[in-house]
Amino acid sequence: MKTHIKAIILVAIGVILAFPLFSLTYYTMVRTSTPEFCAICHEIKPAVRAWRASTHVNNAVGVMVDCMDCHLPAPHDTFNFFFAKTYHGAKDVVKHFLIEEYDREKNRQAAYAAFKNNECQKCHRNLLFIPNNRGAMLAHRAVVYAKEGFEKKCIDCHYDLVHNDKVSVVFRQYRRLPYQAKGLRPEKLGI
Repeated sequence: MKTHIKAIILVAIGVILAFPLFSLTYYTMVRTSTPEFCAICHEIKPAVRAWRASTHVNNAVGVMVDCMDCHLPAPHDTFNFFFAKTYHGAKDVVKHFLIEEYDREKNRQAAYAAFKNNECQKCHRNLLFIPNNRGAMLAHRAVVYAKEGFEKKCIDCHYDLVHNDKVSVVFRQYRRLPYQAKGLRPEKLGI
């Protein structure tokens, strides 16, 4: 009987300690996962401003993709999500306080180099069904089913889609021409 009482007391103490700890962790993660929080650092403000003007916020479908959706692993991959979020947050804070000049272009290139296709494919799943544009369908097939040595990243062609410092937003339904990827940059072609 005493062992049951001890077990119940230990479980109760565990719940009493774990619930507030979990709640605070969850609350902190939710509060620090917004674009507004990312924009607290003055170095990130231009990226957030460009994101707000992009089709990842302003589109005919009404879907909004925020910083976390592209720059972190999917939340259901809990350990990698928390690790990446903590790592990127700590890295940004250290850069903010210890580096005198923030080189936006250098950091942008580092982000592009670290970017993986599965970050885009969390949302853009049906890349091979583009009935009205055979060229786009074939280009996506070359990325999805890349031959060894010919691997490409989504951002090799779509590199200026979100963090572009353009002044105005052009909604898809108002464009005269359909969206075209800019294609591979000269440095990717070895030119």
